[in-house]
Amino acid sequence: MTKNADIIRWGILGCGKIAHKFAQDLLTIPNAKLAAVASRNLQKARIFGIRYQSTQFYDSYVALCLDTTVDVIYIATPHSFHFEHALLCLNHKKAVLCEKPFAMNGRQVNEMIATAKRNNVFLMEAMWTFFLPHYQYVLNLIQSKELGEITHLKADFGYQFDFDPESRIYNKNLGGGSLLDIGIYPVFAALSLIGVPDVVKGKAKMTRTEVDESCSIEFNYKTGVKAELFSSLIEETKTEAVIRFEKGTVQIHTRFHEPTTLTIISANKKIEKSFEVATNGYSFEAIHVQEMLLEGKTESTRMTFDKSRELIGLLDAVRAEIGLEYPC
Repeated sequence: MTKNADIIRWGILGCGKIAHKFAQDLLTIPNAKLAAVASRNLQKARIFGIRYQSTQFYDSYVALCLDTTVDVIYIATPHSFHFEHALLCLNHKKAVLCEKPFAMNGRQVNEMIATAKRNNVFLMEAMWTFFLPHYQYVLNLIQSKELGEITHLKADFGYQFDFDPESRIYNKNLGGGSLLDIGIYPVFAALSLIGVPDVVKGKAKMTRTEVDESCSIEFNYKTGVKAELFSSLIEETKTEAVIRFEKGTVQIHTRFHEPTTLTIISANKKIEKSFEVATNGYSFEAIHVQEMLLEGKTESTRMTFDKSRELIGLLDAVRAEIGLEYPC
């Protein structure tokens, strides 16, 4: 930790679209400071860093890890590099917030967790939805049993992305396909709202690059609860989550994984709930990470290692169902 223990100094590894949103939100957190940025391209790192008030720019990820002023590194590279880059940071004793999916498979996730424990440093998967006010409200509503037990969940995430075999979205070597990129959100909704299913079913339409352009998933639970999940790169969908309970329904409006609104329908009552969020929404997970670091934690109390293991386990199970295999 740096000399001023109240200030958390961040490094960002990778300067893509999501890194911009995260860096924007860091500027809104009083005790956060972007200290260093790394990209394969130094000019890109410099432009990014200056924009978000960083003072150090690197064209080497190792150089970022060697920067003694950095307390924690946010990894924002393509899926297929998360494992490599997380291990690099962890083995240099740097705390890590790694974008979702944590890695490409359960084996990699387990090795990342083991490496973090061995080096006694913090590691967390950046499942930002889990920390958003509207989502926390729904989780508390479920826990209160005010509407009874969940009986059914339907969640989707779809948008149109022009086919480009070299793009991160469609390139198999970069972890392309709808499941890992956006299908992870409906899957996580089922996991976090209901739990680990007893039966996993899936089917997909594949591209000529051998990744899924759309994926339909069904989770079944011994209690009789069912979750119907869908992701697509070829069509716009409502991108909402509808949770049916014994005594009512909760609709998390589009886009359910981002800061949004929700409607609660029970008996003859309909309540609209809105949540004031002044940032992109990444600030909430960043604040949580900072709290964990200031408390000396090496594992999140919310997005735990077990939760990440369960999530990648479900993604692996769906991939097995649809025949989606990656090189790693």
